[in-house]
Amino acid sequence: MDKELTAHEIIDALGGTSETAKLFGIASASVSEWRKEGIPKSRLMYLKLARPELFNPAPEAPRLRSPQNFSGDNNPGTGPHSAQNFNREHSMADKLIIFDTTLRDGEQSPGASMTKDEKIRIAKQLERLRVDVIEAGFAAASEGDFEAIKAIAGSIKDSTVCSLSRANDRDIARAAEALAPAERKRIHTFIATSPLHMEKKLRMTPDQVFEQAKLAVRYARKFTDDIEFSPEDGSRSDIDFLCRVIEAVINEGATTINFADTVGYGVPELYGNMLRTLRERIPNSDKAIWSVHCHNDLGMAVANSLAGVMIGGARQVECTINGLGERAGNTALEEIVMAVRTRRDHFNLDLGIDTTQIVPASKLVSQITGFAVQPNKAVVGANAFAHASGIHQDGVLKARDTYEIMRAEDVGWQANKIVLGKLSGRNAFKQRLEQLGIALDSEAEVNAAFARFKELADQKAEIFDEDIMALVSDEQHSHGNEYFQLVSMAQQSETGEQPMAKVVFSMGGKEMSCQAHGNGPVDAVVNAIESVVKSGAELLLFSVNAITMGTQAQGEVTMRLSKDGRIVNGIGADLDIMMASAKAYLSALTRLHSKTEKLNPQL
Repeated sequence: MDKELTAHEIIDALGGTSETAKLFGIASASVSEWRKEGIPKSRLMYLKLARPELFNPAPEAPRLRSPQNFSGDNNPGTGPHSAQNFNREHSMADKLIIFDTTLRDGEQSPGASMTKDEKIRIAKQLERLRVDVIEAGFAAASEGDFEAIKAIAGSIKDSTVCSLSRANDRDIARAAEALAPAERKRIHTFIATSPLHMEKKLRMTPDQVFEQAKLAVRYARKFTDDIEFSPEDGSRSDIDFLCRVIEAVINEGATTINFADTVGYGVPELYGNMLRTLRERIPNSDKAIWSVHCHNDLGMAVANSLAGVMIGGARQVECTINGLGERAGNTALEEIVMAVRTRRDHFNLDLGIDTTQIVPASKLVSQITGFAVQPNKAVVGANAFAHASGIHQDGVLKARDTYEIMRAEDVGWQANKIVLGKLSGRNAFKQRLEQLGIALDSEAEVNAAFARFKELADQKAEIFDEDIMALVSDEQHSHGNEYFQLVSMAQQSETGEQPMAKVVFSMGGKEMSCQAHGNGPVDAVVNAIESVVKSGAELLLFSVNAITMGTQAQGEVTMRLSKDGRIVNGIGADLDIMMASAKAYLSALTRLHSKTEKLNPQL
């Protein structure tokens, strides 16, 4: 329970009037007014995220925590960049709030839809990553999204859980209902403000948009004090109109203002200066936390976000794991976090993120969505810490910091191998599931997953965490409400002969048997299945990735299908690539068979 503190106590704990003014980037006179009139709610909410120990002090511990050692280690040290020296040499740094929208905006990437169980697994990993705010979805989009948000709200304790909503009462009420179980909740409402969007999409006048924005925030305040407002397509909006709208929504109670570069149109200097202009021109701008939300259409999402922080004064960044998102994606969480952490000399910002959980989060999102991470991706790509140049290798061998500005271990690159095999017990396996954040609903599911693990251990000498995640995901699909499920398969391929496949699968509970030839073994598998299903779907993507290293690695196959404007991904994993291909194709067909309609808001 948060401890009640007076404005005087909080300001004094922060180091006095001048230090508090520096922390928020405002005049000392404004802080003096706070002593008389109280600290604005938006500032208190920021402090509860940035300085929780003020309100929940540990027994017999100082109220303000010491910053971590910023020399690169995760534990406090005594070197030149240690917490002690840092406190002596610097004033208290701001905290940069990390708002993750992988489960909402990231899921809008074509084919990246996730089940409720998959979303819960990712949310729990984000909590281990110590993300400040988790945008769990868009409650009004579908019944499935609503249930997923509600489940996440009930299971996440250490992060604020957020739902997106359009600026109307129905969406907002739906978001509030889904968020009801959350210990800390936020409603994020938005409406388009650019002339193009207002005229062509909304078919509303600026005055109508202005009134709708005010009413939406006013209504949302009935459910929670934590309200975020976003002007959609903000970077292409008229600045005078933006000032008018944002001033009004802050007056109505919005505590976070999120400046959205919806189509990735921004350029760092221009974007940052536009945000700064808004904060300078809007009289009540100091009563809200400012946030950035950037898309990567021109490859500048991270640069624009950092410009919004450094030039514009934003103290929240909205981002996704692996930069997952619509079109070219969103700001990549791992790049923002490591840029701020590695160049703390420049940014002078605190983060609450446990960086050692970055790579596990990246692998989990990639495995669940079927979107492989490119090898040269910053921070989480397989080659991010690899050196091929002889000069580089020589330098790294002599001193790692000659060519490495951060350590692989700091972001979670390590061999998470578990020594489990045919002689391993069920309890050890169950404990590892818990460590990986995998919660199965019943003992029967644990037993089934353990049986699959034993089967895999008979065929594969070393079991990695990625193997565990893949087999559990596969087990959940095979025992879930999958309309199409693989039963067995036989495949024949010989030089000079046309490949042939025989597949047995269930369709709506009825077992079907089929066989066909093809130009290759995968083509034969697909042709056999289609000879019965006749889906008419177009195969957009077929990709194979090794889940782990070595020749004994399981193969993970992703198949992306398109039909009538819908795009879905199917994923299958197996030591046999043909089996994995059949599983992936049937998984994609199941998703196509689902008639669930879902709204995908643009932000």
